Amino acid sequence: MVQLDSKQTSTVMPEHSHLLKNKQPRIKNINSFALMFGIMIAMAILTYILPAGQYERVEIDGRTVVDPSSFTFIESTSVGFFDIFTSIHQGLVLGAPIILFVILFGGALGIMQKTGTIDAFIQALAIKFRHRQFIVIPILVLVFASLGALIGSAEDTLVYIAIVIPLMMVLRFDAITGFAIVMLGTLATGFTAGITNPFNVGVAQTISELPMYSGMGLRIALFTVMYVFTVFYIIRHAKKVQKNPELGIYGKFNPNDTVNLDVSSKMSIRHLLALLVLLGSFTLLIFGVIRLGWYISEICAIFILASIVMSLICRTTIDEMTKGFINGSKDMIEGALIIGFAQAILVIATNGNLIDTILYYVSSVLGNIPASVNAVGMLFLQMVMNFIVPSGSGQAALTMPILAPLADLIGVTRQTTVLAFQLGDGISNLVMPTSGVLLAGLSIAGISYTKWFKWILPYLGFLTLIAIVFIIIAQAIQYGPF
Repeated sequence: MVQLDSKQTSTVMPEHSHLLKNKQPRIKNINSFALMFGIMIAMAILTYILPAGQYERVEIDGRTVVDPSSFTFIESTSVGFFDIFTSIHQGLVLGAPIILFVILFGGALGIMQKTGTIDAFIQALAIKFRHRQFIVIPILVLVFASLGALIGSAEDTLVYIAIVIPLMMVLRFDAITGFAIVMLGTLATGFTAGITNPFNVGVAQTISELPMYSGMGLRIALFTVMYVFTVFYIIRHAKKVQKNPELGIYGKFNPNDTVNLDVSSKMSIRHLLALLVLLGSFTLLIFGVIRLGWYISEICAIFILASIVMSLICRTTIDEMTKGFINGSKDMIEGALIIGFAQAILVIATNGNLIDTILYYVSSVLGNIPASVNAVGMLFLQMVMNFIVPSGSGQAALTMPILAPLADLIGVTRQTTVLAFQLGDGISNLVMPTSGVLLAGLSIAGISYTKWFKWILPYLGFLTLIAIVFIIIAQAIQYGPF
């Protein structure tokens, strides 16, 4: 039986917790860079096999559009062995605006983490609602979903697994309930819906030449539906565990151990003010994007400014701020480099004049298929691509330069194409063995991949159906502006 103790803390970190009992079975991760380098080599080989081709491009309302009647085959321009390696630097240069955006945004998040504001807020919520068992679940899911949808939180929420799981066990639930609150809230609902997520929607819309964060209304509706379904799925499981604890999945956590919760802990005034600054920055961002035409430079500026103001309020030292910025940027380096490698693949395809050839052949096959079917097909294509490129921004950098003009050719709106990308990427993150966030979270919770896969499979099926419905609706209403 778990008990409450007002003198102890519930923040049980995995490296020293008495609750962490069994070793997690090691799951061999697949190296994303090796996979992408393999694709670079394969793309270079294709320049010797496929004929080179070219479409003419025209400017329409400030965006570049393929002229569908202008395709011609041209002289082959094969890519040599040494060119494969020069394309890496060229890809990093080509993707520099997005790469720097991701790194700077990560630095701002790192400074915010140093203030302890988000940690204090989640701790305060956990304490306030500890006696309201089935109220705390939707509240915490909403918090994590908001972090994912608004600022693209993913890796940075892993630390909360070791806070939320003990709380769920105090409430006589199991480890997978706490793990699902964090993971399904952040990834399945928040990151996937991506209302103002800079790492999937922001990058994809930038590449597709769409106005930044346009089409927000449908994404808010998507967020709402996914949130309701996620809460229902978690509470349904939690009720089963409460009635019969033997149905629970506890991972490294022992249901018979005592978990202590510091009920005397309160959120400070400084943290409350800092939280208001963070919320205010979202309001300003939305206003600036919609009314003032702000883009990635202004978005970076807003969050860097907000992080500095939050630090001043919380009396964070300059040294701590600097370390927070460096650590936050460091966390984004892998994703940023993946963007560069994705661009390197496109450099090879462009130098070999293969992109237009691929567009020509694919559009010839898909041209007579209903646009809504093609849009749903893009969803499943992105799910498969997520195995190769588990980074959301990296996947956008690889696929959107091809899918955006393809969408024009087959009658799918570019905004619908972005929606298919974010849904395919987000949903598959919940089971892909190449997802570092998922594997790290499972390791912290001590839950085996096979148990997680079995538990999440029905949820995944229903979530995919929701995604298909929204994509069909998007295409039917010509989700745009284009």
